[in-house]
Amino acid sequence: MEEQKQYRPNVAAVILSHEYPFSCKLFIALRRDIDDAWQFPQGGIDEGESPQEALFRELKEEIGTKKIEIIAEYPEWLSYEFPNKIAKKMYPYDGQIQKYFLVRLKKNAKIDLDTKHPEFIDHKFVDLQEVLNYIVYFKKPIYKKVLEYFIKEGYL
Repeated sequence: MEEQKQYRPNVAAVILSHEYPFSCKLFIALRRDIDDAWQFPQGGIDEGESPQEALFRELKEEIGTKKIEIIAEYPEWLSYEFPNKIAKKMYPYDGQIQKYFLVRLKKNAKIDLDTKHPEFIDHKFVDLQEVLNYIVYFKKPIYKKVLEYFIKEGYL
C-alpha cells in the first residue's frame, strides 16, 4: 500500500504595489537558501491560526511589514510537492497545501528583508506579464493557475 503524502498548511501572498489599480506590478523575492529562486512570500499556518492571521504574521516575518489590504482570496486550497532536494529539508512534509491571497501594499508600507530570520536576499516589483519568467520551476503551475483566476475575476 502506498504511503499517504503529508502537506504542510501554508498561506501565500500575491502582493500588488501600492499603485494598484493604476499600475499592476507584483512583488517577488529572491530566496536566500535556493539559487535563483524567486517567489511570492509564503509561510506555514500555526496550529489554531486562521489563514488570514497567518498571512499577516508571515508577511511581517518575511518582508518586514503587514501593512496590506486583502483584495481577494483564491477559492480553493492548492497543493504542490517539493523537489527531492527541498523535501529533505522540509521532512516530514512531501509538499505544501496553500491558501492564496491577493493583497495590495499600503502606501506607507516599508519592505525590510533584514528580519529576525531572513528568508530573502532581494526583491522587486515586476509586470504581471513578466512574473512567471522569474518564478522557480516547481511553483510555476500553481502561480499560473492563481494568476489566471485573479485575471478572470477582474482583479488583475
